[in-house]
Amino acid sequence: MAGGKDLRLGRMSGMSSRESAEESKLREQLVDLLEGGNAHMGFRDAIRNFPEAFMNSKAQNMPYTFWHLLEHIRIAQWDILEYIRDPEHVSPEWPDEFWPDEDEKADAAKWNQTVTRIVGNLEDLRKIVEDKGANLFSPIPHAPQHSVLREVIIAADHMAYHIGEFVILRRVVIGKDQDWKES
Repeated sequence: MAGGKDLRLGRMSGMSSRESAEESKLREQLVDLLEGGNAHMGFRDAIRNFPEAFMNSKAQNMPYTFWHLLEHIRIAQWDILEYIRDPEHVSPEWPDEFWPDEDEKADAAKWNQTVTRIVGNLEDLRKIVEDKGANLFSPIPHAPQHSVLREVIIAADHMAYHIGEFVILRRVVIGKDQDWKES
């Protein structure tokens, strides 16, 4: 259980060992997709050694800052998690409530809070994927038009898109030679 809610969204039954091995491999690949590092940079690598002085910087012709972009990732990720977990969840209004106010600024505490929440959401998504009692293919009970598999792929796809954007903006604003290696 992640977030204190039962994530056993459709029990698996009567599966052959071949099907179980295939599903196990799918779960591993979904975790890899969430974590990054295959076809795209992962979240932790993208933000590594990010200079605090730039968290509220905007690239030319961009309406949002680096922190705005991370906060958008967090909000969308949280929305998908709650959609999976909570039958009573109401999504924020698109697009206005999926982005912080254009003039809102972050300090180090707010930046760290956003990063911590993204990492926590990733961990919750990972727990959902790794829960062998949750059927990835079954419809979500309160959203029968969608499956957990669909929602996890959307979360990973959305994050990969915006991480790519973050990395490009980082190179444009800060420079391609800025040190991202672990310190």
